[in-house]
Amino acid sequence: GRLMPGRMLLVDTRAGKIVDDEMLKLQFAQQRPFQQWISDQQIRLEHLPVPSTKALAAAMAVDDEPVSRDRRLRVFGYSAEQLNLILGPMIQDGKEPLGSMGNDTVLACLDPTPRLPYEYFRELFAQVTNPPIDPIREKIVMSLRCHIGPEGNLLDVCEHQAHRLSLDSPVLTIPELEAIRGMSARYPEWTARTIDVAFAAHEGVAGYQAALDRVCDEARQAIDDNAKVIVLSDRAVGPQRAALSMLLAAGAVHHHLVAAKQRARVALVVETGEARETHHCCVLVGYGVDAICPYMVYEAIAKLHRENVLSSKPVDRLVEQYRHAIDDGFRKVMSKMGISTLQSYKGAQIFEALGVSSEVIGRCFVGTASRVEGTTMEGFAADALARHDLAYGGHKGAQDEVAAIGDEGEYNWRRGGEKHVNTPAAVASLQDAVRTKNKTAWEKYTRESMDAVRDCTLRGLLEIDEGDEANAVPLEEVEPWTSIARRFCTGAMSYGSISREAHTALAVAMNRLGGKSNSGEGGEDPERSVPRANGDSERSAIKQVASGRFGVTSNYLADADELQIKMAQGAKAGEG
Repeated sequence: GRLMPGRMLLVDTRAGKIVDDEMLKLQFAQQRPFQQWISDQQIRLEHLPVPSTKALAAAMAVDDEPVSRDRRLRVFGYSAEQLNLILGPMIQDGKEPLGSMGNDTVLACLDPTPRLPYEYFRELFAQVTNPPIDPIREKIVMSLRCHIGPEGNLLDVCEHQAHRLSLDSPVLTIPELEAIRGMSARYPEWTARTIDVAFAAHEGVAGYQAALDRVCDEARQAIDDNAKVIVLSDRAVGPQRAALSMLLAAGAVHHHLVAAKQRARVALVVETGEARETHHCCVLVGYGVDAICPYMVYEAIAKLHRENVLSSKPVDRLVEQYRHAIDDGFRKVMSKMGISTLQSYKGAQIFEALGVSSEVIGRCFVGTASRVEGTTMEGFAADALARHDLAYGGHKGAQDEVAAIGDEGEYNWRRGGEKHVNTPAAVASLQDAVRTKNKTAWEKYTRESMDAVRDCTLRGLLEIDEGDEANAVPLEEVEPWTSIARRFCTGAMSYGSISREAHTALAVAMNRLGGKSNSGEGGEDPERSVPRANGDSERSAIKQVASGRFGVTSNYLADADELQIKMAQGAKAGEG
């Protein structure tokens, strides 16, 4: 047989027997009355008192500004493109939109325009020792349920350990957050403390730093006052008040409490207008947040519904579809690291920072790898103040003075928008050079491509140090190009993804150079192993074996110089 997902096997060497999954779990389940403990002690959202109509109306109130001119959307860095291309499908269909060809926009740390801190973080992915999960077919072994609030001693098995608030999802609606705020009406010891992360905008960068210190101090004081839930909120943002980035605030509070050995005494919830995409929510949870209420998304849904942009479904249904999309996104991200439960993902910091200074890492993201220095706390503060000034500076009056939310060209190239490595002008030059053998067009293409790479990537910033001629390496000691070319390999592109002509041309070119072309998955025509009359070979030296093993035969395997075996199809970054 084989071990199924979620199953375990015990080899008892003392008793000399194998204990199967069902018997093993039964032994542990019968040791104590766990079901009774959970029934008596666990707190569920449905157990909490319903918030008052007045409190709920105030929390869910939507102003009269249209979505396109909502100042607060500008403060939190929303773009028309994000609303249309990303949030639209999540709200309408309950699914994240799919993109292709990777992300060729400028890195956040190189972009002169204000960027959110989330965009400086990259997800880490599983290696062979920690195989990924299929979040669709193996969804049964995954769970987004999280238990929040004070934790007991991990080594102590007792009934009180179950006395925590259980959430089915880390994403909260506004009524659910209000219920948590008021849960002390039924559970007197469960008091909640809301901490404002906004500060006076006129205080500038110094005010940003001071606000971060204040928020950490207030969180510590809340624990001293026996609060069980801390809610960090940026709702107070307005014409006179800017807000800390919720990621920096939550990360700073989390690590401040960890350093003080107080983190396990409280639940950390954020009420933020900043988070809207799956990546934003994942970074927040990855750095210690227990639950998220993305209230600006809910307000945007209500406004878009009011303006007849969305389907005729009720707003509550659209909110649920958005939550469903975020939940599926969580599973997708967790599965890439081979993590099956949100409880394991929370606070695990499975990210790498790109272009964040060690000062910020040491304050808000302790232990995160950041291989190059970059944006400082002053830089993040300046970005936040720039967005605030864009929304409120100089036009605090009538709404017709506020420009519409822009389309930044992040996903689709736009003239004057975000910089991209691949630009229409460069592609046109490349096509002209290839079709007409136009040397001038080729030179224009290489020049434009190099400029784009220099603007968008770290590798583009590298320069060759020609050094002192006296220390030059003698030419006879330099490896000849024919030897270097033998180590060249093409990317793995399956026959079905490009034309036969392109696939065979790559193989012929690499064989002429002495390098290696890659078959990609899906097999290879045996005729390609037979050399052409002129001596050229269409044979790919590297052969791939995918999960479905399509086209894989004994001849195909024997004819390879190198084999690449995919150990988890479709579970890595490309999801292809």
